[in-house]
Amino acid sequence: MEIREIDRSELKGGGYLVTPDGTGPHPGVVVIHEVYGLDDQIKDICQRFAAAGYAALAVDLFTDRNRAVCMTRYMAGMLLGSVNRYGVSDLKSALTYLAKNRAIDANRLGAIGFCMGGSFAVAWACTDSRLKAIAPFYAVNPRPLDVVSRLCPVVGSYPENDFTAKAGRTLDVELGKYGIAHDIKTYPGAEHSFVNTASKAYNQAAAEDSWTRVMKFFGDQIGAKKTA
Repeated sequence: MEIREIDRSELKGGGYLVTPDGTGPHPGVVVIHEVYGLDDQIKDICQRFAAAGYAALAVDLFTDRNRAVCMTRYMAGMLLGSVNRYGVSDLKSALTYLAKNRAIDANRLGAIGFCMGGSFAVAWACTDSRLKAIAPFYAVNPRPLDVVSRLCPVVGSYPENDFTAKAGRTLDVELGKYGIAHDIKTYPGAEHSFVNTASKAYNQAAAEDSWTRVMKFFGDQIGAKKTA
């Protein structure tokens, strides 16, 4: 695989791009960090995607910005539930950057996000038809709730011992109502940040099962090459 640190002159905030071996074109995934920023955990997620044949671009929503101000704006967007919240335009720019790469198939694009990033993924996908699959982890839903009728297929993972568990169950029902392909699972005994190996909440069983589900779901939705 090839690893590149994307300079801020190329993409707002910069990023971390990992491309799999082979000529492609490969499916592409935008990886959205949680409140800890673009750290080693997020970089590892990118590398795991690349090992599975996906090009993965982790965005950095904090670089060159006042972190406290950003967090205030991001959290306000989550609480209000706006699909056009502060930060979504940066994610759309990241997807455009990814789609322009010749090694990437612009018709097979997805996103994955954790906590704040998971909530971003759900809100963003309601307004961007280029996304063909998303994987939110411990995310909250946008408002009004009927905006999820615009979503692409969703594979969502939620910890039972967390405030987001209710959001996951609600999203499961709503996606079923609108006939949108989905796989939503709540993990008993798991807590917020259960996939983060650096967190005290890390839950190996839930982390491994959720990753297996993401790989299967993404494989079905964007992994296979499109045929004419």
